[in-house]
Amino acid sequence: MTDNNQTSKQNIISLFKDAVLGKQQDFTTGSIKKAIFMLSIPMILEMLMESIFALVDIIYVSRVSVNAVATVGLTESVLTLVYAVAIGLSMAATALVARRTGEKDSEGANQTAVQVIFLGIFVSILISIVGIVYPKEILQLMGGEPDLIAEGYGYTRVLLGGNITVMLLFLINAIFRGAGNASIAMWTLILSNGLNIILDPIFIFGLGPIPAYGVEGAAIATTIGRGTAVVSQLLVLFFGAGKIKLAVKDLVVRVSVMINLIKVSLGGIGQFIIGTSSWVFLMRIMSEFGSEVLAGYTIAIRIMMFTLMPAWGMSNAAATLVGQNLGANQPERAEKSVWITSKYCAIFMGVVSIVYLLFASTFLSWFSNNTEVVENGALCLQIMAAGYVAYAYGMVVIQSFNGSGDTKTPTYINLVCFWLFQLPFAYLMAITLNFGPIGVFLAITLAEVLIAVISIWLFRKGSWKTVQV
Repeated sequence: MTDNNQTSKQNIISLFKDAVLGKQQDFTTGSIKKAIFMLSIPMILEMLMESIFALVDIIYVSRVSVNAVATVGLTESVLTLVYAVAIGLSMAATALVARRTGEKDSEGANQTAVQVIFLGIFVSILISIVGIVYPKEILQLMGGEPDLIAEGYGYTRVLLGGNITVMLLFLINAIFRGAGNASIAMWTLILSNGLNIILDPIFIFGLGPIPAYGVEGAAIATTIGRGTAVVSQLLVLFFGAGKIKLAVKDLVVRVSVMINLIKVSLGGIGQFIIGTSSWVFLMRIMSEFGSEVLAGYTIAIRIMMFTLMPAWGMSNAAATLVGQNLGANQPERAEKSVWITSKYCAIFMGVVSIVYLLFASTFLSWFSNNTEVVENGALCLQIMAAGYVAYAYGMVVIQSFNGSGDTKTPTYINLVCFWLFQLPFAYLMAITLNFGPIGVFLAITLAEVLIAVISIWLFRKGSWKTVQV
């Protein structure tokens, strides 16, 4: 029995090393559980690194002022619109690259990758112009108070002005994931966030000839870190050992590929614009209750992301498995992959929910000694954690639709659950019925539960198996 346990541990360690080093790239044959493990590990580590940075970043920013934390919350609620475009395009990139990879069409995968990058650059330039010219107006529109705007508009200007680094980091990593090169995506994000963690205190508080930029320094550090990672991604695409290998001759606009990419990405962009614009309006409602409540909400969301990111990692693994297996004409293997991944994700999220329900106040106290900030943040964390198991199923199944190229179904689900339910319910509870912030927290949790129920029901119908991209 001891020898068997030892052998099992050695096998797990060996698989872990292979997953991190990216040794397996074809997930259309062999054990499904092994495929999930090999894809999920680098994606989970990638997302964990992202959430660790988010927590470290907010720790540094919280030492500046309550306004600084609130500025981060307001700016990131606007930046989620950038994420909506980036994630929408990245879903199309993952679906198309995974499908071409499953079909063993390497040239088609390369062509898709180039068009994804071209689209990302074009969109990010438009957003940069708005962010650089109108940072104060953006914060004012979000309900920021005059002193908050005066202190924090530099953060907004730098982060939105340099959004090309966010855009390309998302898109190129989506290309890597679709091809099965999840470990490359992981290492580029480790580089990005590792630099962010090092540079954050330097630019926020100053060091030597570098002045203290305050909250604006956090944006400068983030942009430098992400920009460096994007350069490394491009080097891997042109000179690395991944499945996608680009050459100068590939850098041309291909109308048919571009149109197909836009067609698939529209659903993805639509679903995330619906979801993130809903988030923006929720943040606007929260701003009615003052900077302390807004700061508590912002910190709670950062803590939540620490555990939601690994769940997103598993969801992305499911999307890649669905895309590659549909490309290899194995729809039943694709479906089985989704249910196994969902089960693992639900177990993980269930354990985390118990921890958050018991120790929410303790976690909040690590980031702030303001009683009102801690109380509201802890309440937010506990209410949202109550729906964590539903979140797990909802995330995996929704991403699986996207991995198949069916980005329309999640768009309709988001429309119903966010715009027709979440926003009216949040306003009714928080403002009309005077429940305050708790009304917003309840709206978020109940909407996510509704998403899980509807998405599972539609996924079982199986129409996603026949989508052509």
